[in-house]
Amino acid sequence: MKKVTLPAAIAITLFSIGVSAQQDFSQVEITAEAVAGNVTMLQGAGGNIGVSVGDDGILIIDDQFAPLADKIKAALADLSNGDLRYVLNTHFHGDHTGSNAVFGLEALIVAHENVRTRLSTEQTVRGNKVPPQPASAWPVITFDDTMSIHFNGEEISLHSLPAGHTDGDIGIYFHESNVAHLGDHFFKGRFPFVDVGSGGTVQGMAANVATALENLPDDVKIIPGHGPLANKADLKLYHEMLEDCLETVQGGINGGKSLDEIKTAGLSERWADWGAGFINKDFWIETIHTSLTQ
Repeated sequence: MKKVTLPAAIAITLFSIGVSAQQDFSQVEITAEAVAGNVTMLQGAGGNIGVSVGDDGILIIDDQFAPLADKIKAALADLSNGDLRYVLNTHFHGDHTGSNAVFGLEALIVAHENVRTRLSTEQTVRGNKVPPQPASAWPVITFDDTMSIHFNGEEISLHSLPAGHTDGDIGIYFHESNVAHLGDHFFKGRFPFVDVGSGGTVQGMAANVATALENLPDDVKIIPGHGPLANKADLKLYHEMLEDCLETVQGGINGGKSLDEIKTAGLSERWADWGAGFINKDFWIETIHTSLTQ
C-alpha cells in the first residue's frame, strides 16, 4: 500500500510550533508494518508508533498529531478489536504526543516524569512557544529511571535515556518479541534533532545509544523515532555518525575555530547524505557546538 505523508520538513517541524488549524492532514495515510511477535509499527506523519496487540488489549508507543487520532484509531481497529489500555510516550514533542488528549480519555498514559511536567506547562522549542496540553494528555503514570509493564504475554521494559534528545526520553524493549523503540534518539540514516533547550545534549544521546548497543540482542528489530524499520547494524552506523561528528566539532573548538569556520570545514564525506532530512549539515554542526559549549 502506498503511503502518503506530509513533506518531511513540515511533518517534523510541527512538533515545535504546535499543529496549526490550517495544516491539511487529510492526505496522510496510516500504514502498518508487522515487526515481530506482538509488535507492529504504524507510520503516517510524525513519530513512528509502536503497537502491541494481544489478549490483554492494545498498547501503543507515541501517537503523532491530534488531527490523526481518528486515523490511528482506525488503523488499530484493523489490528485488533481489543481495548486501548496503555499509551507510552517516548518524550514530550507534539509529533509524538499530539493525540494524547484523545487517547488519554480511554487509556493510561505512561512516560518519564519530565514529560508530564513539560506537557502540563508552556514550553519553548526552537524559539516557538508551545502551550500546555489539556489534562487528559498528561501522563498519569510516571517514573524516573526504569519500570516494567507486563502485557500481552511479555515484559515491556522502559528505560530513561537521560539528557539525550530531551530531558525526558525513554527507550522501550519488548522482551519476547525482541523489539526496541528508541523514539527520537534514533533518526535512521539522518542527522537527528537534539532539543538542547529542553535538556537534550548530543553527548548524552551518543552515550545512550552506546548503552543500547551494549544491551540489545544482535537480532533485535528497532523502531526508530523517524525513518523505516531498522536493525542493530543501522543503530551502530548511527552511533558512529554521532561520535565522529562530535569528535570533528570538538576538534574545531579545541583548535580555536569559530562556529562559522567549523561549518565551512564541514563533516566527513561519509555523512554527506545524512543532512538531506529535517536537520541539515549546518544546523547539525550548530547543535553539536551548542551542546559542547553550553
